[in-house]
Amino acid sequence: MHAESTASPAAGLSRRSMLAGAAVVAGTAATLSASAASAARAAEARPAGTATAPAAADRITEQPDRTGGHARATVFKNVRPYGAKRPVDLTVVDGVITADPAPRGAKVVDCKGRIALPTLVDAHIHPDKTAWGEPWVTRNPASTIAEYTEEDVKLYHALRTPLEKRAERLMGHAVTQGTRAMRAHVDVAPAYDLVGVEGVGSARRALRHALDVEIVAFPQHGVVRTPGTEELLEEAARTEAIDRVGGIDPIGFDEALDEQLDIVFGIADRHGVGVDIHLHERAATGLESLRAIIDRTRALSLQGKVTVSHVFCVPGLPERELDGLAADLADAGISLTTVAPSSDLVLPIDRLREHGVHVGLGSDGVRDSWSPFGNADMLHRAHLLAWVRDARLDEELEAAFRSGADGGARLLGLPEADLKPGSPADFLLVRGECLPQVVVDLPRREMVVRGGRIVARDGELVGR
Repeated sequence: MHAESTASPAAGLSRRSMLAGAAVVAGTAATLSASAASAARAAEARPAGTATAPAAADRITEQPDRTGGHARATVFKNVRPYGAKRPVDLTVVDGVITADPAPRGAKVVDCKGRIALPTLVDAHIHPDKTAWGEPWVTRNPASTIAEYTEEDVKLYHALRTPLEKRAERLMGHAVTQGTRAMRAHVDVAPAYDLVGVEGVGSARRALRHALDVEIVAFPQHGVVRTPGTEELLEEAARTEAIDRVGGIDPIGFDEALDEQLDIVFGIADRHGVGVDIHLHERAATGLESLRAIIDRTRALSLQGKVTVSHVFCVPGLPERELDGLAADLADAGISLTTVAPSSDLVLPIDRLREHGVHVGLGSDGVRDSWSPFGNADMLHRAHLLAWVRDARLDEELEAAFRSGADGGARLLGLPEADLKPGSPADFLLVRGECLPQVVVDLPRREMVVRGGRIVARDGELVGR
């Protein structure tokens, strides 16, 4: 699709300035990943290899479950949790890892010494906009949010595959790469009505065996500046089609701080849904909006139900100001998400967590009208987070992974999948030496397990 350009030459809030070079990083990361895979194929015997075509004797094998229809039990043999030196067996009964002996006749999966890692959570993604799997899209110049939204509408009308199929394709791909859950931001505007909410809802139902999905009704075109949007947000919440209601730059885009937030928080309060607001505003403008969000969260007792995404006004704050703001966010139970766009826009995750603020990691747009980049691979996103934070030490690389796994789980209220007894049996299997090396080399996901069931193998969904 090559829509007619509507961009203005004036400088504005461009995708490039907002993401600040993430595309370059992503391209470099992809090159690193390809190089790592190539090197591994050339040295298959090396323990750290990431070969894509193992010999038959080295393939993961399965034996059937013969428990006679009682407890659903599987033993994943020869697994190395987090890259442990010695393999162990993970016994799973009814979707939960247990320290008890396996029931007689349990299914056995020989994992051949692969590393097991918890599957990850995509805390911020836009699956309704994607052209993933479609013919190549030629994008037009755009530099403001208003211009990008015009391009969104053109792409929506140009793509021939129904939205629900495109969303399901992308969300299914995310599963094959090791995503266990996601928060999906779906455009709601008169230009689309509620087609996006319905389409992503359909994809959620189709993938419910493999993926937890929260849906946010996202007013990308503005809540106040686009008449009819408020009514659509209200309807989406009233019909229980969504889990959260969104907002966007109340001052910088909607130019109606109090009116927008009154509408968004009013809908949340009336219908018992959460809130997740895109906040690209920077400096004093962003802080004014963020303070207003904190005030309304407290006033309506919505602690634990409000998230602010991107929050570009937080990075770079002086220490004392950051500590005070973080304490207020924690007190109000407000969580934050980042997509790790650049070193100057990524959230100070460690400092925020010290104050008790939950921070999730997301992949944002995937091959949409805003950008040709993105792949819905949260292990790759953890790699990008490590990259923009200039990680060198093993603990820094591991922390980037934990942001995509544990941080996202806390954000969505899911139990952490820590591979210990009592943990949900949600994990992926890869070849490698250790967790830090996996974050750097991005090996192929050979298997993805959800609740003890194998849901993906070698990049393909299985077991529907």
